[in-house]
Amino acid sequence: MVNGLSEPEGERIAKVIARAGTCSRRDAEKLVAEGRVAIDGETVTTPATRVGENEVVSIDGRPLRQPERTRLWRYHKPQGLVTTHRDPQGRPTVFQALPQNLPRVVSVGRLDLNSEGLLLLTNDGAFARSLELPSAGWTRTYRVRLFGKVAQKDLEELAQGVTIAGVKYGPVIADLERSKGMYSWARVELKEGKNREVKRLMEHLGLKVARLIRIRFGPFHLGHLASGAVDEIPAKVWKAELQQQE
Repeated sequence: MVNGLSEPEGERIAKVIARAGTCSRRDAEKLVAEGRVAIDGETVTTPATRVGENEVVSIDGRPLRQPERTRLWRYHKPQGLVTTHRDPQGRPTVFQALPQNLPRVVSVGRLDLNSEGLLLLTNDGAFARSLELPSAGWTRTYRVRLFGKVAQKDLEELAQGVTIAGVKYGPVIADLERSKGMYSWARVELKEGKNREVKRLMEHLGLKVARLIRIRFGPFHLGHLASGAVDEIPAKVWKAELQQQE
């Protein structure tokens, strides 16, 4: 009870659909907007609708399957794949490249077309959303190959946060690893994960990103996972990691 009022019963419809592994919460809200979702045969008109314990949710007339236990995988995303289930431009997607024995999964966040490295996958859309939110406070770590003259003092400009074209970026830790001629490797750690953040920050310093590899997301590491490979993280492992993050 909050401020003397009883809390609403049940869970929001989009969360229920996402937990069943059908799609992400955002995509579930689109299904509702399209009039494709019903509870006990009645079409749902708002994503704020809550589902009671004994109510039956259906999509396009088919009952929602019972949710599987939540599972989590590491995936080494190669370059050249977009992180989406359907691409309007017809480009190859991460989900087309995954092994066929995997259940339907959603990604925890995204990696750009030309970015590579660690991408977490889960069969639970609501779980994915909880992990990717900035409020989770997870650090994303990248190895970045840069083109252009750069010194450590240049990278340290990012430590206090910068504003680029009206967009404010939070503090970023960037360490120069090695340089040879016009090319360098740097290790970059950030928490926000805004769209194309690393590339825009480096362009702000007059540098071009020649390669971008995510090697860590929160407590999970890419390790020696081969490009294109998928590896399930045992539940006892990821649950222990998440408890340590709390």
